[in-house]
Amino acid sequence: MRWWQRLPLTLVYAALAGAYMLAAAAGALLLSRWLVPWVAAATAVLLLAPLLAYHVHRAFAPMHSLFRALAGSVASYRDGDYSFGVSWNGQGELRELVDSHRRLGDTLRDQRLALVQRELLLDTMVQNTPVAMVLVDPMRRVVLGNLAARKLFGEGRKIEGRGFDDLIAGTDDAVREAFERGGDAMFTVGDDDDVERGGEDIYHLSRRTFRLNGRPHELVLLRLLTAELRRQEVQTWKKVIRVISHELNNSLAPIASLAHSGAELLRRGQYERLPNALATIEDRARHLEGFIRDYARFAKLPAPRLEAIEWQRFVDQLHAQVEFVADLSPSDGVARFDAAQMEQGLLNLLKNAHESGSPARDVRLSIRRLPGNWRIEVLDRGSGMNDAVLSNALLPFYSTKRNGTGLGLALAREIAEAHGGRIALLNRDGGGLCVSLTLPA
Repeated sequence: MRWWQRLPLTLVYAALAGAYMLAAAAGALLLSRWLVPWVAAATAVLLLAPLLAYHVHRAFAPMHSLFRALAGSVASYRDGDYSFGVSWNGQGELRELVDSHRRLGDTLRDQRLALVQRELLLDTMVQNTPVAMVLVDPMRRVVLGNLAARKLFGEGRKIEGRGFDDLIAGTDDAVREAFERGGDAMFTVGDDDDVERGGEDIYHLSRRTFRLNGRPHELVLLRLLTAELRRQEVQTWKKVIRVISHELNNSLAPIASLAHSGAELLRRGQYERLPNALATIEDRARHLEGFIRDYARFAKLPAPRLEAIEWQRFVDQLHAQVEFVADLSPSDGVARFDAAQMEQGLLNLLKNAHESGSPARDVRLSIRRLPGNWRIEVLDRGSGMNDAVLSNALLPFYSTKRNGTGLGLALAREIAEAHGGRIALLNRDGGGLCVSLTLPA
């Protein structure tokens, strides 16, 4: 505040002080007729002190009220109440203070309103999602359960505050077994023959642990996958039927045509052309036989029989069947896997590498020991894969080859996952493809 803005208030205080001094002097002069001068002066001051106090209180009362209002509003803000504000009709620094306080209150009020709206939106989404969500505290009690969780565990009633282990104990055996195994899992509840209860339901269980307010909590998610898996199952069967029908037609149509041609040749006595027709029939029949055998192998893949295998001896067996450059590190490594299944999977990958257009000398098999696992890579310098093919190449029955079954990479994936490993595809810098398998050590 500038000095000229303080001038009116200063003049008021000066006038009040001057009037008090004049009144005190006049009182002392009047009382000096009966009292000693100094006693008269002291008596006049004491008599006029309450009047001065009253006027000072009246002068500062609005500011005291303003300060109390500001303190009360700050306490309300601290308690989360932003329903009122403070106004001041005066000018100067107090007006600036009040305006700043009001702007702060408006900002806090808007932020609180936005926060409440977001909380309402989040709660609506959580409560109405079809995924059953349960938040469990360190004492294994339910902190939050949405509508789907109440329906699944509490027959529609609230489950907050109840023991989560007690809720699990009252569910289906499949649910209890899934939780006892720990981690994520898929399980089936019910039976297809139980029509009255809706038949079989397939769930995916997901469990995540995190810290909330410094304490460990567990978030449990149960997602019903029945309808989605049924749709995917129908689409898969349709695709299987299309692939099998296409392959059967490609083989049976030439066989039928050649059989008819062979009968005509016999009728005409043109025996010299019969061997070619019969050879073609045999070729198509053997192709069809191999096609059916590949499907059967994929559908009936047994659990792997793990045994200690020397990598060098295993690679030598592969060398006898297909050409490639081997890179072993260490060269005397030993791993536990099913030799027959791993051989079939790697042969498929190595043959794919040769069929990619890569020179034979650039087809490589790299086997390296890493901390906790083995990494097996089949590399080539072919044309690689575009993004669409990369995202679908590991799916069963997906193939970009004209006569492909779409089972080579899918079988390799099935074998890797049956051994507790995984498989990944990526394009190489400079061209070509890398198929990477990771197996537990």
